Order: sequence, then structure tokens, then C-alpha cells
Amino acid sequence: MNEQQILNATQAYIKNKFSGETTGHDYFHIQRVVKIAKRIAQEENADLFLVELAAWLHDVGDHKLHDGIDKSQELITEFLLGLNVSEEIISKTIEIISQTSFSKGKIAKSLEAQIVQDADRLDAIGAIGLARVFAYGGSKQREIWNPENPDQTTIQHFYNKLLKLKNLMNTNSAKQLAEERHQYLEEFLQ
Repeated sequence: MNEQQILNATQAYIKNKFSGETTGHDYFHIQRVVKIAKRIAQEENADLFLVELAAWLHDVGDHKLHDGIDKSQELITEFLLGLNVSEEIISKTIEIISQTSFSKGKIAKSLEAQIVQDADRLDAIGAIGLARVFAYGGSKQREIWNPENPDQTTIQHFYNKLLKLKNLMNTNSAKQLAEERHQYLEEFLQ
């Protein structure tokens, strides 16, 4: 398979696997991350194929979707081997994805990992991020707000994560995009 065929097969796999997912990590979230990642990759002169492949696969096996168990490496490797993708590309893709998640707290080392991390974080802020945080909170039966137990509420998630993301962007392209999206969250909370 050539690179475009691998990307087409990956997109079809993701659409099948994530359509109808209700935590805010659905196919359309992944599609938005891919779109943002491709834009940033072009602006930052990164490896567009690796960025797009990792962006499509970044939520496969994610611990949030597998009862707290990270199955990323296992599921991504199995899928890509089925497409006859080289061990080198599989390894690089898994390395990028292992550095993407906010909850893992890892620093993205390569430019490609920085871009996928930025793109995923950009989809967590702004208007769409606002919708996603409430979808996720609802899927986990969290209250919107409860001053007697704030740590287990959706509003607290803004302070624990979302409002921090603007200052954690890696690339100049993402930093510019994050400004407006961050402001949207601030205005909502007010």
C-alpha cells in the first residue's frame, strides 16, 4: 500500500470504530484533530504522512475508552501490521501517540508529536471543546457543578485541564489558534 491508501484505510477503520461514540471522542473529534494537525504540519514543515496517520489513530486504545487500561500500542500495532505498514512507521506512530494525551503528562519530543498533541488539545478548547467536556461529563454521570463536591464535576475540569491548555501549546501555529479558543472558555465561565 502507498501512503494515501494507508491513510484511506485508517480513516475507514476509525470511522467504523468511533462512529456513535458518546464521550466526545467520536469519529468527528478525530476528524477535526486530523484537519487541524494537517494544517499545522504544513505550516511547521513536518512529516505530513506521520502526522496524519498518528492523528487518525491517537484515540485507538486510549485508557479513557477502555476502563482505565491503555491498549494503544497493542491495537495500533495490530491494525497497522494488517496493512503491511513497516515496523519503522509503526514505531514512530506509536511514539507520537504515546506523547499526545494530556493525562499521561508526557512532553512531546518530535515536531510531529508536538503537532498531534497540539491538535488534540485545540479540539478540547473553544466552542467544540465546551460541547465535548459536557458530553464527557454526562457519559461519566458527573454533575455539572456541585460546590459541596467540586472535584467530581464538569466545571472543575475546566480548571484542572482546559484552562491550562493554551499555555501548553508547542507550535507557534497552535499558540495562535489557542488564543481565541481559550477566550471562549473564559467568557463561558464568567
